This record gives sequence, C-alpha cells and structure tokens, in this order.
Amino acid sequence: MNKARAVAGWQWLRATGDRLAIYLPVILMGLLALGTYWLASNTPTFFGASDAQKTPTHDPDYFMRGFSVKTYDPTGRLKSEIFGTEARHYPDTDTLEIDQVRIRSYDEKGAVTVATARKGISNGDGSEAQLMGDAVVVRDALPDTNTPRMEFRGEFLHVFVNTERVKSHLPVTLIRGTDRFIADQMDYDNLDRVMDLRGRVRGVLMPQGRKPAP
Repeated sequence: MNKARAVAGWQWLRATGDRLAIYLPVILMGLLALGTYWLASNTPTFFGASDAQKTPTHDPDYFMRGFSVKTYDPTGRLKSEIFGTEARHYPDTDTLEIDQVRIRSYDEKGAVTVATARKGISNGDGSEAQLMGDAVVVRDALPDTNTPRMEFRGEFLHVFVNTERVKSHLPVTLIRGTDRFIADQMDYDNLDRVMDLRGRVRGVLMPQGRKPAP
C-alpha cells in the first residue's frame, strides 16, 4: 500500500514537473518584462526625471549636417526632398530649422517645384515650409500645356506643398512666363489658378513672342 502511494506520489510529482517545465519560460518572460518595466519606470535620466515625465522644450534634440530628407505618399510616390547644410530639430513643435535650405517637390503629374533660401523652417511631414532670406520658389512649365514657368522672389515665402500654395506678408516679385509683378503681399493658389496681390501692385505684361528687358 505504501509502495503504491509512493508510486502515485512520484507520478504526480513528475507530471507536475513536466507542466512546470512547459510554462516556466512563459513565467520567466513575464517576470523579466515586469522587472524591465519597473526598472525603466524608476530609473532617473541625466536630468533627474524619466523620459515620460519630461516636458518638451524648445531646445534642439538632434542635429544633421550635409543631409537630405525624402517624404513619400501612401503609394510610395516621392513627394518632396529637403536638403541643407545644417538642420536642428525642435521636439516641442516638431519642426526642422534648416540652413541654406533647398526643397524639391513633385506633384502627381511629375511637375517639379524648387524652393531655396538662406534659412527654412519645415514641419514634421515636410508639407509646409517657411523660407527666409533670399527666398526663391520656381515651378517649371508643364510640357504640352499652356502653363508657363512661375518664379516667386522675396525675403519671406510660405510654401504649402500639398495644397500647392505660396503666401507672403512681405513684398514679393512674381515672374510668370515673360510677365512680371511686384506687390506688398501675395497669396497664390496653383490648384485654382488664383493670384491675390495686395498693397502697392505693379505689373509689366509683355506681348507674346517678346522677351522682357534684362
């Protein structure tokens, strides 16, 4: 009887050991995850607080030099490229401040718009850029269409890539084909082909076939 009990006890112990051997890795992984979470939650950073507790400040969290950044749409089509000599990212506004900026954007028809300036500020997804200092935006003429080459010049230009708009609250010069306009403020909508010039507006319209004087 005692022998039967011993055998039964041994079999139960062996079965229990087998079950523990199956679940032991899962239990250890759970304990490891809990320990890692506790350690991460209670370990102070160099600034005396955990990352989750820090409030983003307007101090750059990373720098880039001699770089290029590309953005794509959901289908994989290249939308824009941003180049610069140096850039600083600010986490509180998720903006990129770029020295000697150069931006190339592509619409769905493949038309290219190039923007340059001494300094630029781009938002996180590259869909919006503020150009400051010798700002120039050039949109090439579309082949096989009547759409002429467009060029904008000024000390400040605000470019909206997705909606194809260029705005400025400062004086600008617009060159459209052979025509030239100067205004104190501008709002140009390329999708609707609407140009809103404000303030002192002057324009020179050249007859077809003639080139403007240099």
